Amino acid sequence: MHHIVSRRTAAQLFFIIGLLLMFLGTVFLIVTLTNISRISVMTSFIFIVLGLLLAFFAIRLKKRSLYLFFAAFFLQIGLFLFLAALGMLPIPFSKSWPLVSVFSGLALFPAGWRRYGTLRSRYVVPSIVFLILGSVLMIFSLDVVPFSFTQFIIRWWSLLVVLAGLTLILVSLGTNKENGEMKK
Repeated sequence: MHHIVSRRTAAQLFFIIGLLLMFLGTVFLIVTLTNISRISVMTSFIFIVLGLLLAFFAIRLKKRSLYLFFAAFFLQIGLFLFLAALGMLPIPFSKSWPLVSVFSGLALFPAGWRRYGTLRSRYVVPSIVFLILGSVLMIFSLDVVPFSFTQFIIRWWSLLVVLAGLTLILVSLGTNKENGEMKK
């Protein structure tokens, strides 16, 4: 039993040391790089630390899938903002905001896996919807197509209604299957 306690203490110590190293590294980065926005780096650092803390809570507390979703989401946002602050991404946030939807979809996968131990339609379908929505909005945000999002909606709104119906049918089929498995 004493061995388990010492492993937990070591893990907590590593976590705290890791946070301190991240903080020190960010401070050194702000001091050494003069052409980046310090507010942007600190904002990204806050998102990353928040994501790490939520990951820690996902491991230690109940409602792990909820904490894991927000941990994955905030880590992705923090890394994206950090890369943008360093100038490694050529796209400004004003044009890449649909990635927030993509990050939400990606964050649902580990949350669903953590909750059920497998991929379930209850998490997979919304994940895919968020990924597709973010990707479609990104196409319009980056002006890849020669028409606007409004023109697309006016012309293809009926297709969107069909896709919404298909999504609801897939969710209901997956839910019925999952409920049937749980009754056995």
